[in-house]
Amino acid sequence: MRNKIFDYSFLALGLLIQVVTFVLSRHLSTVDSQPSVISLISGCLGICSVCLTAQGNILTFLFGFAQVGTYTWLCISQRFYGEIAINAYYFLTMIYGVYVWRRRLRTSSVVSTRQLRPGLMAVIVLAVLAGSCLTGWGLAQWTDDTQPYLDAFTTVPALVAQVLMILVYREHWFIWLAVDVLSVILWVRAGDWCMAAQYMFWCANCLYGLHRWRKLNVGG
Repeated sequence: MRNKIFDYSFLALGLLIQVVTFVLSRHLSTVDSQPSVISLISGCLGICSVCLTAQGNILTFLFGFAQVGTYTWLCISQRFYGEIAINAYYFLTMIYGVYVWRRRLRTSSVVSTRQLRPGLMAVIVLAVLAGSCLTGWGLAQWTDDTQPYLDAFTTVPALVAQVLMILVYREHWFIWLAVDVLSVILWVRAGDWCMAAQYMFWCANCLYGLHRWRKLNVGG
């Protein structure tokens, strides 16, 4: 019962942050830099999706599909090519994720989680860092990406984190935390405070999710 109260309170806090940020940014910004309603909708869908992920609830995919569509639209307007590509990837992997999570359900909607070996996690981190540097260089050389290296370091790690999340390995939360911190910087520099607020909340959700997934871990 205590977990349920916290779950609903945490979700409500995230949605409230989105709405307040949207209202304040519309009031304080110039006409040219005001966030769109799509930013608010995408932020709220994202909050619902990550909170349900933290709970290990398969309904996360319902909100995830909707958030991918709205967020991709925002990235197109900012020419964040890495983010655009990764959202197409999210869509495809979430289809597979529904299948995997359904097979690992421990209750009607909550999954059992797994843990990676430390050595394998170290290899994954090194590969992510190398891939991010290479991708950032490529975006800087061959595209008009407005923030190539930051775009790369929020894209490549997220590719790996998404796979680990789909396969219900709890270590994906560490990678998502790094991605979310960099994403806050990305969207602050782009002037979209709704997206920045979403990622700030997602940072807190990573810590919450790691705590919850440890309790859901049954090995295997």
